[in-house]
Amino acid sequence: MATTSRRSLISAGLGAGVIVALPGAAVAVASVPTVRDSGVRTDPFTLGIASGEPSSDGFVLWTRLAVDPLAENGLGGMPSRPVAVAWEVAEDARMTKVVARGVEQASLENAHSVHVELAGLRAGREYFYRFRTGRHISVTGRTLTSPGAGETPGALAMAFASCAQYEHGYFTGYRHLAEDHPDLVLHLGDYLYEYRKNDYVISGGNPRDHEGPETVTLEGYRQRHAQYKSDVDLQAAHAIAPWLVVWDDHEVDNNWADDIPENLDAAQQNDTLDRFRMRRAAAFKAYYENMPLRASSVPSGPDMKIFRTIQWGQLAAFHMMDTRQYRDDQLAGDGFRKNVAGRLEENRTMTGIEQEKWLLDGFRNSPQRCDILGQQVFFTERDRDQAPEIDDVSMDGWDGYAASRRRITQGWVDAKVRNAVVLTGDVHRNWANDVKVDYKDPESSIVGTELVSTSITSTGNGTGSTTDPVMAWNPHLKFYNDQRGYVNTRITPDSMTADFRVLDYVTAPGSPISTKASFRIDDGAPGLQVRN
Repeated sequence: MATTSRRSLISAGLGAGVIVALPGAAVAVASVPTVRDSGVRTDPFTLGIASGEPSSDGFVLWTRLAVDPLAENGLGGMPSRPVAVAWEVAEDARMTKVVARGVEQASLENAHSVHVELAGLRAGREYFYRFRTGRHISVTGRTLTSPGAGETPGALAMAFASCAQYEHGYFTGYRHLAEDHPDLVLHLGDYLYEYRKNDYVISGGNPRDHEGPETVTLEGYRQRHAQYKSDVDLQAAHAIAPWLVVWDDHEVDNNWADDIPENLDAAQQNDTLDRFRMRRAAAFKAYYENMPLRASSVPSGPDMKIFRTIQWGQLAAFHMMDTRQYRDDQLAGDGFRKNVAGRLEENRTMTGIEQEKWLLDGFRNSPQRCDILGQQVFFTERDRDQAPEIDDVSMDGWDGYAASRRRITQGWVDAKVRNAVVLTGDVHRNWANDVKVDYKDPESSIVGTELVSTSITSTGNGTGSTTDPVMAWNPHLKFYNDQRGYVNTRITPDSMTADFRVLDYVTAPGSPISTKASFRIDDGAPGLQVRN
């Protein structure tokens, strides 16, 4: 019979439990554990369910209770008392072969969110899970454990996405992503946007609006997360597979850098450094409450560690990065700027010292076929000026931190990483690029690949264009497309393939989807090959 052999509550007070199931244990039951009537009379699972952070023997399960998701106080219309939430994990979708179960207390302090960390399950297996409180039962979700440390699975289906501005369109891309049935989903940032209604408007007008003011307070961030999580297409994508998440900027404030907000001007009543740290603390707490993250990412005020490595047997290592919290400020007022010499300074960092060391150590110690960097901003050099003597590059992307990029790229070369692949979001366009250590040297070898996913909705429908003029004098930039969507990949011991999935439109629901382009990266042969 399945039992819980130990349980320890996380002392940081965010209500996450660590649960160990007995490997292989199963019991046929018809329903989740019964819990005392919570007094909640309407469905509290309006924000869906999710799983994440897969390991070889477990994962994180998440839900957050809300009967009124858009309540202005951010608390979802829930009572002030704790609410007992039962959960169970089974080997089958009908939930008859249960292998683990338990009860958590969802508290007002943490917006009635629930995080359950499981261990002791079988490696490389598909599982199903659901929650219950009172007479209300959630939908059933699908999740997976990763293969064992010494195992090399035949394939991994991984999808990645970024940049979902609720106001700019419908989340049809998430629905199609779920229908593609991936085994793992990476979200590379801008999961939500901070703006109030009518502040960020696309041509033709926004088809949907944000509720509430610009997100600055904990109440505001909680309400905004709830509005996004209420979307049924996003819920479907969360329920189909475990997610690995990292933020970019809009989860807090546009183009923030460490302790520095977008608008630092106390005289104009914009953010001061102290106010921004309070804002960051609120954003981080709400982010943890609403994501399937482990207790190792519980925030401490304005600090929260999200860089970590998740291994998929010996097939792939996913190095999930944070390119906001530790970076130096953008130079020259941010944006694209010409001939900014400071961007080349050796001491400039995108990652901070600790994160850079963690990443380089990870390269040196990796036995995986593929080392994948899940990160946020454009990695490859992208010079907008054709003249050789002029650099016109983004101060917010890795071009603004050129020495930091070179150290990381050279790091995987020196470590003899077998296949290095950088995954990127942020720019609302699809790109596929060859990575070099030195972009100014035409003889410099190709040492890796960058795949850039367009947005789920941000900036609206797009033009469908497949040509950007800068590709003519940046020969390492191999593919461009201006539509919305996501990227499907398939990783095997012999290759990694990438399908750029695009929508015809997002400003109305129900768009069909198609594959715009496909590429292959062969094992041990860095660089993109067109896949027919």
